[in-house]
Amino acid sequence: MNRGTIVLLVIGLFIALVGFNACNAYNNMNKMEKAVGAQWTQVENAYQRRNDLIPNLVATVKNYADFERSTLEAVVNARSKATQVTIDPTKLDAQSLQKFQQVQGEVSSTLGRLLAVAENYPDLKANQNFLNLQTQLEGTENRITNERRVFIEMTRDYNTSITMFPRRIWAGLFGFKEKPSFEMTEGADKTPDVDSLFNKGK
Repeated sequence: MNRGTIVLLVIGLFIALVGFNACNAYNNMNKMEKAVGAQWTQVENAYQRRNDLIPNLVATVKNYADFERSTLEAVVNARSKATQVTIDPTKLDAQSLQKFQQVQGEVSSTLGRLLAVAENYPDLKANQNFLNLQTQLEGTENRITNERRVFIEMTRDYNTSITMFPRRIWAGLFGFKEKPSFEMTEGADKTPDVDSLFNKGK
């Protein structure tokens, strides 16, 4: 085997290794990106479940004639805004995520105020439908927290993966970009403590 043949074999082997590395990197990044998108759908579903509970909650509370009308209107308006903000997982960016977190934070805030006001109505707190909604809200808030946590972890792992050398080279060539995640700012998207509000004073 002459020297030229050896050189060609070495070059061919190098190209094959690079190609294998590129294919492997692409497949892994694509898999992680799709997983992040799927998890975002779970996050939206959890928030939507909470939004779906609000009409029943408002309908139950409205039966108490002297309940603060402004509080009910605030919850209804916040829900209306929140249901209008959905994000395609393939188009998730920092601006859209910030808007989503803002409107969902308003829902959390107004729900918290409604539940606090409900403390002044013993008959309402004893209402069976209200108690059932309490249980459902507790479960929904827990699910929101869990789905957000998983999304944050998966997004962090994906972003770390595509920024590590040499994968960041392939990420740039194949168009994989870092994805935004939730920012836990003070008061933003703070879920109401449903259990403590309903059981206060028992």
